[in-house]
Amino acid sequence: MTVTATTPATRPSTATSRTGAAAVTAGLILLVTALAVVDITQGTAAVGAPEVWKALTGGADPADASVVVASRLPRMTAGLLVGAVLGMAGAALQAVSRNVLASPDTLAVNAGSYLALGLVAVTGVSLPLYASSGVAFAGGLAAAAVVLGLSGLGTGTVRLVLAGSALTLGLTAVTEGMLLLFPRETEGLYQWNQGSIAQNGFDGVLQMAPIGLAGLLGLLLLTRRIDALALGDDAARGLGVPVRATRVTVVVLASLMSAAAVTLAGPIGFVGLCAPALVRPLARRVRAFARTRAGLPAAGLAGAALVLGSDVLLRAVVPADTAVAVPTGVVTSLVGAVFLIVMATRVRDSAGAAEADRLRIRTRGRFLAVTAVLVAAVLGVAIASVLLGDSKLLLGDVLNWLQGRAGRTVTFVLDTRVPRVLAALLAGAALALAGTLVQAVTRNPLAEPAVLGVSGGAALGAVLLVTTVPLAGSWGVAGAAFTGAAVSSVLVFGLAARGGFRQNRLVLVGFGVATGAAALISMLIILTDPFNATKALTWLSGSTYGRTLPDVVPLALVLLVGLAAAGIRRTELDLVSLDEDTPRLLGLRLGRGRLGFLVLSVVLSATAVAAAGTIGFVGLVAPHAARALVGRQHARVVPVAVLLGATLVCTADLVGRTVIAPAQLGAGLMTAVIGTPYFLHLLVRSRR
Repeated sequence: MTVTATTPATRPSTATSRTGAAAVTAGLILLVTALAVVDITQGTAAVGAPEVWKALTGGADPADASVVVASRLPRMTAGLLVGAVLGMAGAALQAVSRNVLASPDTLAVNAGSYLALGLVAVTGVSLPLYASSGVAFAGGLAAAAVVLGLSGLGTGTVRLVLAGSALTLGLTAVTEGMLLLFPRETEGLYQWNQGSIAQNGFDGVLQMAPIGLAGLLGLLLLTRRIDALALGDDAARGLGVPVRATRVTVVVLASLMSAAAVTLAGPIGFVGLCAPALVRPLARRVRAFARTRAGLPAAGLAGAALVLGSDVLLRAVVPADTAVAVPTGVVTSLVGAVFLIVMATRVRDSAGAAEADRLRIRTRGRFLAVTAVLVAAVLGVAIASVLLGDSKLLLGDVLNWLQGRAGRTVTFVLDTRVPRVLAALLAGAALALAGTLVQAVTRNPLAEPAVLGVSGGAALGAVLLVTTVPLAGSWGVAGAAFTGAAVSSVLVFGLAARGGFRQNRLVLVGFGVATGAAALISMLIILTDPFNATKALTWLSGSTYGRTLPDVVPLALVLLVGLAAAGIRRTELDLVSLDEDTPRLLGLRLGRGRLGFLVLSVVLSATAVAAAGTIGFVGLVAPHAARALVGRQHARVVPVAVLLGATLVCTADLVGRTVIAPAQLGAGLMTAVIGTPYFLHLLVRSRR
């Protein structure tokens, strides 16, 4: 009797679910088809829908048929393949990690592939497409393994995005360093990294399609195991599912699919993050999509619609001759940045203070000793930076220059070198002070201007001015950088403050803003002329090249104001960094004080970016190291952090312009190489 009563109730529900799934799938197919048809009709050539139809039916002019068959059809097919592959890869990664923020982008798969292909390009070896795919696969898989090893599979926290974003910054910095050192060998690699579905014939699509299909078939064979993982690790083991082996296999297959997409079109950003999220609401209404067997193809259709829709939107809004130069990946990255910010405001994360923020008491003697050593280090690095370079000088040359008695050659060298050294010292000190203020106010040990997107906003403002007004002076660049930093900081701090600054929501929102700023910067660089593009890339690497004394005057003034404010309000900084209740009990107006410190940190970051370009991780490393050395009293932390930041950036600038002279690497690239491992170390320590 029980069976008779439940079976009729179950069958209609199952039938309804299947009918709903079929209807939704049909709707997605129709949407993708419509976007594909529109995409074929768009382009620079005057080949519209009638000419396309004639080309497909065999009655078109040979020139029109060549445009359709050799360019537009391959582009549309590549968009379908790349979108579907990335959408399914992202859905699989999110399923096995139980993390809605997992994707090839947040796992640094794209950055790993970019670095691997850059290393091959530097050697001058020309590889066939399959071999390039293998190289991209190896690089992407290695990056994913590092991120997943640090964040842990199945933890469901934002730690995965933090590790992925840090590793992405470091790997990208190394790759961009190779672009500057080997411009001829890596020609076109920067444009490729932005992601474009433009194709010249079907060869690439036909070679990569089997790889994507093999990855899909492998995932479909694992659908039952993936569904079991959704019940929890213990339940899955009870059902006989090898949890670790299943997760590793899925990650390998997803990386393989991502490598195929990267090889064909470059990194198309955030499709793997957004496509599964578009399907997720459907799963709550149609039960069939909650299962991997149905949800995976649906995510693939959503990914295809996202890529083709971005391409159609780009060509509809931007003039055709300009749209050709703008990669589709720029549009999808902007969409993904907005999506990540929205997700960050909704994801719960109860991250507490890390070990670095706990109370440490150090003696006054230790503080004086550390300060003395750091002052000596700053003086030593500064002197070495003035004397060493493409031409070596002596202290006597410097003394003669100060007295106005140096020769023409020595005068020229020091007139160009001294401002560079000052810019590096002041930028490092300003970024360290900004990071100290942000970490104190937000009580977030992972907060710093680059990670929070403030530096990205400043860079966007400065690059916008550099690429549109190449003759703009230092004060103009400083104003543009400050405007960009102000806009990005209002967005980041405004959205993150709602749930409390201690949460990792602050870093996630900052990562989203930084991603959007990076996409816009890439578009500006691609659209500008080669001279401005090289100038912008060099400036973005954190280079002090070409700086003059007027360039460092704004930074010196802001740094003096910042140091004075931090010194006067050092006790308030100590109280604000403790908790929410203590300052209020003592009568402090927490909101006003917090806002003042944040505004000061934004001004410091913006002027540092204007003077020395984008230099990351200094605001993270210097405050942490200072607290470890002298405790957490800001009367001691501030001077030590400022000295550490100045030493770090000046040393990075010295190494970058002397080790491989006459070629040069920006200080920002060097600090990224140093700061990335340290950031990942902090994640490991906080996980313990």
